[in-house]
Amino acid sequence: MKATRRPIQAVATWVRRQPPKIKAFLAVVSGMAALVFLRFVVHDHDNLFVAAEAVHAIGISVLIYKLMKERTCAGLSLKSQELTAIFLAVRLYCSFVMEHDIHTLLDTATLVTTLWVIYMIRFKLRSSYMDDKDNFPIYYVVIPCALLSFVIHPTTVHNIINRIAWAFCVYLEAVSVLPQLRVMQNTKIVEPFTAHYVFALGVARFLSCAHWVLQVLDTRGRLLTALGYGLWPSMVLLSEIVQTFILADFCYYYVKSLVGGQLVLRLPSGVV
Repeated sequence: MKATRRPIQAVATWVRRQPPKIKAFLAVVSGMAALVFLRFVVHDHDNLFVAAEAVHAIGISVLIYKLMKERTCAGLSLKSQELTAIFLAVRLYCSFVMEHDIHTLLDTATLVTTLWVIYMIRFKLRSSYMDDKDNFPIYYVVIPCALLSFVIHPTTVHNIINRIAWAFCVYLEAVSVLPQLRVMQNTKIVEPFTAHYVFALGVARFLSCAHWVLQVLDTRGRLLTALGYGLWPSMVLLSEIVQTFILADFCYYYVKSLVGGQLVLRLPSGVV
């Protein structure tokens, strides 16, 4: 086992010592390599979106287990859950009035689960909630997302209010995890179930991003045209990429900790 870990630890140590620009370059190269791998291994790229939903469901299951079995919400951000509930509620409204597809059912189930998590944190497990650590002002993301949705939104035939709402939920989803990252930044030590949950979010968002990028490549850019014109198609793709890169640093340290056999994830200064 030690012989297996040494090369991985050596690579991890080398990466950690690199300047930020080199780390960013390596992250981009690794992401592109993963996309190339998925393009040739997964023949139907729509399955990537299904996989993203499945991984997200696994993450939520881990979160439910933590709340029910351990009876503690320590390390969880109530504000991230509230932001998640907001964008899910808006997206569910958009699904009802604009799409009527299978994702309406998926969003309904996810919203119900998220509301249950919020209830548990606010009322049942309030004594273990780290209120002082969950100090990210949510208006820092809600207001900019709302303003941006008024400026850049879909150019479809739907009602203008529905188009703005659609844009708002896309933008808010991209940054909804920021309060959770702030909690982990403040505590520096992330217990296993919270780490598993956030890592699942990172994997799910990478698969969702890969789905969009590969669909654009498969259609030779026609998918962007189908979404509308102007800046909106680019903003959809950019939002998916932002979601992935926001969690990329945490996922790196999670895998490093897992390979090293550490049950508790300890984050160095400057991470997330």
